[in-house]
Amino acid sequence: MDLALRGRVAVVTGGSKGIGLAVVRTLLDEGAFVVAASRSESAGLADLAGPNLVHAAGDLMDPEFPERLVARAVEAFGGLDILVNNAGGPPPGVVLPRGPFLDGGDVDWQAVFDFNLFAVVRLTRVALPHLVGRGGAIVNVSSTLARQPATNNYEYSAAKAALSHVSKSLAEEFGPRGVRVNTVLPGVTRTNWWTDEGGVADMFAGAMGIDRDTLLDKALPENLRLSTGRIVEPQEVADAVVLLASPRSRGTNGSEFVVDGGMLKEL
Repeated sequence: MDLALRGRVAVVTGGSKGIGLAVVRTLLDEGAFVVAASRSESAGLADLAGPNLVHAAGDLMDPEFPERLVARAVEAFGGLDILVNNAGGPPPGVVLPRGPFLDGGDVDWQAVFDFNLFAVVRLTRVALPHLVGRGGAIVNVSSTLARQPATNNYEYSAAKAALSHVSKSLAEEFGPRGVRVNTVLPGVTRTNWWTDEGGVADMFAGAMGIDRDTLLDKALPENLRLSTGRIVEPQEVADAVVLLASPRSRGTNGSEFVVDGGMLKEL
């Protein structure tokens, strides 16, 4: 299916690895021009180098970076049609997952909200004037934790819930002006945060007395009661993101798409 993305200009945050890298790759495959934002370039992003891709190095927690990022897209490709707010998770200096409520202080909460909510708000504020005149689309990557309360990761879950709320409100305000805003909620996804040596998978696997592969391939799907029997791959999330960014989804606005292997059971 042609997603009608050829020649459109996209900014993707957190574009150097994981879900973001998969989104960048898929947009390029569809003929889009892409500005991938991340703190540093990765080998995976370097492999995609070509005339349709620009890497913008910077820190989204820097309030001045959004202006530079959008300006780079306009300078390189003449405008902006798509914004994918993908970057999220633990900011530098914060370790997630976190345990009980009393383990986190104000500094931790502020940093997590700054990265997962306020950085998105700042970039969206800069991007919207460019998107309005071009029938643009925003796709925000949230998390199933936005809808699944738990006795850990309070600040991250709360920030993602707030992001989902902001997304729906933006869809209501800017939908009549031609800009669609939708949200994708991944569940546990096979990203570097899980799979890197010393990462979250190693931490959980060590606590359970099993190896990393057993955790990811068997223990997690069983413990989370995933109806597919496996955790999600980054490309599966990217496919949902790119479809929502496409004009083929022009009837979809203010929606949440869950890509979680069947973890969420509630209506």
